[in-house]
Amino acid sequence: MHIHFPQESPEYCGRDLVVAFTAIVDDEHVQCAITAEALEDHFGAVSLRESDLISAFDSHRHAIEQAAREMLAEVGARPVLLHSGYFRFTE
Repeated sequence: MHIHFPQESPEYCGRDLVVAFTAIVDDEHVQCAITAEALEDHFGAVSLRESDLISAFDSHRHAIEQAAREMLAEVGARPVLLHSGYFRFTE
């Protein structure tokens, strides 16, 4: 399984309080997201404001993409949502 992340800007989804980003798994686009709670708890987002969440994502993009890579390796080419608990148990 080949997984990579295009260097596209992440998208904030206020309805779900997540920052979404794309992975490409064996040439298939797969939606990934990280919760605002995870960004606050583990990546230094200082508020739920879009700019703070995107800034935290950008500052820790490599670690977030690595976590998504690990999840994608387990579930295959299916969407993943990274919650705060995932990082709590992997730290």
